[in-house]
Amino acid sequence: MQVILLQRVAKLGQMGEVVNVKDGYARNFLLPQGKALRANDTNIKSFESRKAHLEAENLETRKEAETVGAKLDGQSFVIIRSASDSGALYGSVTTRDAADVATEAGFTVNRGQIVLDKPIKDLGLHVVTVVLHPEVSVKITLNVARSNEEAELQASGKSIQELAAEAEAEAEFEISELFDEMGAAQDGEDL
Repeated sequence: MQVILLQRVAKLGQMGEVVNVKDGYARNFLLPQGKALRANDTNIKSFESRKAHLEAENLETRKEAETVGAKLDGQSFVIIRSASDSGALYGSVTTRDAADVATEAGFTVNRGQIVLDKPIKDLGLHVVTVVLHPEVSVKITLNVARSNEEAELQASGKSIQELAAEAEAEAEFEISELFDEMGAAQDGEDL
């Protein structure tokens, strides 16, 4: 099916282009969301008459997205979740969770704007893309931790696995010192 794009669509084209897409993609996504019109003579004439208005509207929304993006870019948000000792989450962090935590921090972000490259199923720092406008996207960091203290440690650069390894090494050192002291005390008794 041929459609006229009413806005820039990633991996498809710019506003005003007539492109060929699969029928289902056009009927189920592009047309209902107002991103395109069927490419027929009537709609092409209608688009040409509205083109200046659409371009001005697009420019305005892009400028708004750029100002929000400048504030949002590089922000870090903490998400508290329960997890196993190895750092695997009981569940996963979704786009809704990311949008909610950004909204609580005072930004207007909905879950449709969050792009997860892969599901977040473990503790740590995860970089996520936020698409504010078809031409404006920014990166934010989600700090997934079991507590605020753990989140602060992760933010300073330590991972949960490193902290667990340090605690285990410290415990082994204390045990070996205890056995050394016991061995020295037993040697003293043998005399």
